[in-house]
Amino acid sequence: MPRSNDAFDQFDDDEQIDAPIAHVGRQRKRAPRKRWTEFSEGEQLLDNFTMTYRPSLYEGGWLKASLRDLFTQQYITDVLALVKGGKEASVYRCAAHPRLGMEWLAVKVYRPRMFRNLRNDKMYREGRAILTSDGRPVKPTDDRILRAVGKKTDFGVQVEHTSWLMYEFTTLQRLHEAGASVPAPVATGENSILMEYIGDASRAAPTLSGTAIPEDDAPRLFADVMRNIELMLQLGIIHGDLSGHNILYWEGEITLIDFPQVTDSYANRNADFILRRDITRVCEYFARFGVAADPARLMHDLWEEYVAPQRGDHLPDL
Repeated sequence: MPRSNDAFDQFDDDEQIDAPIAHVGRQRKRAPRKRWTEFSEGEQLLDNFTMTYRPSLYEGGWLKASLRDLFTQQYITDVLALVKGGKEASVYRCAAHPRLGMEWLAVKVYRPRMFRNLRNDKMYREGRAILTSDGRPVKPTDDRILRAVGKKTDFGVQVEHTSWLMYEFTTLQRLHEAGASVPAPVATGENSILMEYIGDASRAAPTLSGTAIPEDDAPRLFADVMRNIELMLQLGIIHGDLSGHNILYWEGEITLIDFPQVTDSYANRNADFILRRDITRVCEYFARFGVAADPARLMHDLWEEYVAPQRGDHLPDL
């Protein structure tokens, strides 16, 4: 589960730390800049962690290092298959530990910085506090961490990465508790998020973009997506990258995924643009199946009901 922020106290802001934040409390010396030695020793660190899935050489090292805590804390017992590969993160189907009472779990593992190609997230981060590895905001008085982030030191970059990951996990927690259609979050590991798996043994749930949904179901599914957008606005957040590529479809139901770029609807100056883009993309997808919806009207009504009263930032009447 999310860990204590005590690890942040071990370093000065200029110290070059390439290891994941979850490690820094145990790290007394500067980590080498080339970390493939450590990754290649993943087999020695996790001799008992066997994987049915056969990763490539480099993938196997950082995958095992990233899943170390989830294995040793008895959340997972095996990695069974790659569900989705990506430049920023990959998702795997895992065998859940028997103590959890479920068969499978999905784990999202962010790729090492040298392989990762994160898009510019400045637009999404505006108005968001920096989160620690236990999901709590960094205190405004913690100048050391804030200076490291501002200077873009290795430690500061790692802090930002951990914050990015924890925004996804804590958002899943909030939305799941509120009744949203999202995977149930289970735990975080080093560089990874463990959550409910949607699918079966033969395949994971496909995205809407890769699915021809029954036309008769389209109005109901569209209404459910809009219900989730409205629920997020009630919590003061916007998905930020919502489209048919980030909505799963399984057994007649939808599940929203991928929340690291979640946006604060009250504090972000770009919130109107981001929300309008989410709504427009959703409307464009469902229009292919005969759903007639006016994204401008939906945007106006939702903004005026949930965002404008908090910001005093009203949209022109249509």
